Amino acid sequence: MTSDRPDRPYLDGLLGGLPFLLVVIPFGLLFGVVGTEAGLNIAEVMGFSLLVIAGAAQFTAVQLMTENAPVLVILASALAVNLRMAMYSASIAPYLGPLPLWQRALCAYFLVDQTYAVSIARFQARPEMSLRARFAFHLGTATPICLLWYPSTYLGAVLGTRIPPDYALDFALPITFLALIAPALTSLAHVAAALTATVLSLLFVGIPFSLGIILAALCALLVGAQVELWQTRRREGQP
Repeated sequence: MTSDRPDRPYLDGLLGGLPFLLVVIPFGLLFGVVGTEAGLNIAEVMGFSLLVIAGAAQFTAVQLMTENAPVLVILASALAVNLRMAMYSASIAPYLGPLPLWQRALCAYFLVDQTYAVSIARFQARPEMSLRARFAFHLGTATPICLLWYPSTYLGAVLGTRIPPDYALDFALPITFLALIAPALTSLAHVAAALTATVLSLLFVGIPFSLGIILAALCALLVGAQVELWQTRRREGQP
């Protein structure tokens, strides 16, 4: 049984989030460097991290800004990258939805890829957890993952180009998403969507302003939905 003491779930969540520091810290450093190289000052870089707190969307927006893309394209691309947050919210709402408004707002702000992955796994594995324990656990996961994102970004912005390129901090982005996505590929629909997105992203790499990513994502959603529909019909014996 999971303890309902507020300190124990919080500590469990904190321990669950600690391994992600191996990618969160270099990820934050890298964004700080990229942001300053793109012409943003430290205040603008930090504002990005404080208000958006979504690394992939931040990198997408900064990259498009350096390409002088139209504002609407930048906003649409960042939104497309972050559409997964809507799915995260829908998935985790049954566990955190009954919380008071201010607590839901806090959970929503700290809902990122890593905190979602750790929290939803615990909530599904232990449905007996109380609402209070779930809230504490989610905040525990956010403590190392989110709170260290800010100083990491600041340090990267201050150091700027003084970080040697040999350090290859950009490894953090693909490793983070591989670690999060791979365990979630538990059905044929998931695998089909992932393969579609991967192949089409490579085929569409030449499309300006990274719009190929949006097209690949939309196609992947359609493929995944169709495979899921086909499987459902097959189980029900429909043609």
